[in-house]
Amino acid sequence: MRDTGNVPRETRDSSVSTGVGEVFQLLRDGVPRTRADLAKTTGLARSTVAARVDALVRLGLVTPVGDALSTGGRPPSQFALNPKARVVLAADLGASHARVALTDLTGNTLAESSEEIAISLGPEPVLSWVVEAAELLLQEAGRDRGELAAIGMGVPGPVEHDSGRPANPPIMPGWDGFDIPAWIGRHLETPVLVDNDVNIMALGERSAAWPSVDHLIFVKVATGIGAGLVSGGALQRGAQGVAGDIGHVRVPGGADIACHCGNRGCLEALASGPAMARTLRSQGIDARDGSDVVALVKKGNVEAVQTVRQAGRDIGEVLTTCVSLINPSVIAIGGSMARVGEHLLAGVREVVYTRSMPLATEHLTIAQSVTAERAAVLGASMLAVEHALSPASLVRQFEVR
Repeated sequence: MRDTGNVPRETRDSSVSTGVGEVFQLLRDGVPRTRADLAKTTGLARSTVAARVDALVRLGLVTPVGDALSTGGRPPSQFALNPKARVVLAADLGASHARVALTDLTGNTLAESSEEIAISLGPEPVLSWVVEAAELLLQEAGRDRGELAAIGMGVPGPVEHDSGRPANPPIMPGWDGFDIPAWIGRHLETPVLVDNDVNIMALGERSAAWPSVDHLIFVKVATGIGAGLVSGGALQRGAQGVAGDIGHVRVPGGADIACHCGNRGCLEALASGPAMARTLRSQGIDARDGSDVVALVKKGNVEAVQTVRQAGRDIGEVLTTCVSLINPSVIAIGGSMARVGEHLLAGVREVVYTRSMPLATEHLTIAQSVTAERAAVLGASMLAVEHALSPASLVRQFEVR
């Protein structure tokens, strides 16, 4: 425990830890600032700012980064976020894969590991792999477990946001109600944030590719279909955490095909990777899964291209309603099936641009995901960093020192 001298704990907490957040939030963007800059922005006295900056330096979250230009006399010191002060773990769990990355406080990847592992194995086998991978990544990066500030995780199903427990996830047998944060927390002793995988993909895509866009829809087309919604610059989860679950919306005029959710004609039953493969098999073409569909498209197979185009149109039918409701500036198409490229996008654009109101689509961009397979791990890192650097977390860090 760090020596705090003779300052009484209650005085230290009330005078510094509860007020340091405002100063720190200004320094989080990495732009160097002097104490005078911070005082001018916050309206706080320079002595107050100096005390809070010094507290952040002692905590390791802020570091001197050189001197500003002098206007006469000694140049004033500048301070900025120290991205190496802590690390976070980002975990992306899919239907058939798991990827974990150790990142610094700016999301820069320090070490990474991935594995083909089925989510259907159940929570303990999958989460055990995550814990083991985390330990190895910490060793690889030369970091101590005590430096792990938080863990962000995405799973392929609905999540009760407040508790981090999966809620009736259709492709995750054995996970319903499982307390992921508690289980991981017992092994790695750090806060765990869990969200739907498409939500964190939306966070990752926006931060990396569209940071100035406040209204964005990220659509994942893979084994399933879902959407992450960003409106007003904030992720929208809905009352029960299932906002964006477009995969189980009935496609207008679509085929009456049974869906694993129990309904018929759902978008996921018509336009997901497995659905496209099924369509091709019905035409006598060997396509076991979405990866086979991608391979066929890349070889120029006409039937595969037509199937993908129709899947894009079906997705566009549902997105047309979303455009009217959300009025996004960007729709980013990601997930494993986005690897088919422009053929899927062409189908989406054909319907959305034709069926939506001109005012809603005048400045609408429909594009392939820039972050591709890294969207989820980038978003999970963001989820963890936001928690680790939140004002409440800062107060807790002061309390244990």
